[in-house]
Amino acid sequence: MADAPVSFLPLGAIIQTLKVGGINIVQGFPSQSQYESHNDPFFGETIGRVANRIGGAQLNSLNGGKSYALAKNNGVNNLHGGVVGWGKKIWDGPKPVGIREIPGAGEIEGGESVRFSLVSPDGDEGFPGTVEASVVYTVGTQKEGDSEVLVLGIEYEAELVDGADETVINMTNHSYFNLTGGPSIEGTVVTLATNTYLPVDDGGIPTGGPTAFSKVEGNRAFTLGPVEPDIDDCFVLNEAAGSVPIDTRPSPLEKLVTAYHPESKIHLEVYSTEPAFQFYTGKYIDVPEVAGAPARAARSGFCVEPSRYVNAANVDEWKSQMLLKKGEKYGCRIVYRAWKE
Repeated sequence: MADAPVSFLPLGAIIQTLKVGGINIVQGFPSQSQYESHNDPFFGETIGRVANRIGGAQLNSLNGGKSYALAKNNGVNNLHGGVVGWGKKIWDGPKPVGIREIPGAGEIEGGESVRFSLVSPDGDEGFPGTVEASVVYTVGTQKEGDSEVLVLGIEYEAELVDGADETVINMTNHSYFNLTGGPSIEGTVVTLATNTYLPVDDGGIPTGGPTAFSKVEGNRAFTLGPVEPDIDDCFVLNEAAGSVPIDTRPSPLEKLVTAYHPESKIHLEVYSTEPAFQFYTGKYIDVPEVAGAPARAARSGFCVEPSRYVNAANVDEWKSQMLLKKGEKYGCRIVYRAWKE
């Protein structure tokens, strides 16, 4: 995959580049060491054990009613697996695993695939149980009219192997997209598949079940301005919270977000098997200039983070989405399609 327009790093199994029409449409850094020193925004990281926030930085009841204290690294809450979550750890890989299809994405040319793996020990960042996790990236191309479409498939798997009977898992990728390569996402035309979302408190923890989001409409395009709309919310595709399996990979891919920028004429589509996704317009990005990379400020990228419901681990009606028991496998799939007109 050396000549492919996509590149990865062992640190965090990070997606470092995703090039379309000569533009790298994901935010990042030239070297792994710069990610280690400057990647507070989680650019491109594989997030785990649990993406997004856990209320009160505590798992309230696992393994027979035990509670587990986690790092308070986002106010009073736990964010993206803690201080040194999976996106900050060195994974084993990339290991070539041959040519693969991307289920549900249609036929692709290419299909070269690589695998990254990680062993997360019992007690890692406070989470119970030893977990073996992996991500497989598959790169191919398709046609969209006269344009060549770059397709990146992501498949996550995690298994609880020792140390506990139960743990919680919610993996995602934290790429920030910018379809022009410029300093801002202003002018990007976005469509969300739904405006059903989880209302949250000031710390980003849901206060209730799915309801209508007031800032945008589902399935209707809107344009990102210099400041508004300011969005950092979890949108829900599957409102039957208790029906979501721990392994969503057999589920059909659903289109979550489409984006297009009229200046670069680059299109992006994000699909997943997951019941929800966080859409974030990058308000808190604050990265200084480093060798080979410019400074990145607020709204220099937007995120689409397919996932389970936020804080599901602590909500009885949602908990089964994240609850991984010994002998089971967690899994999910994400697909990016991007092309230039």
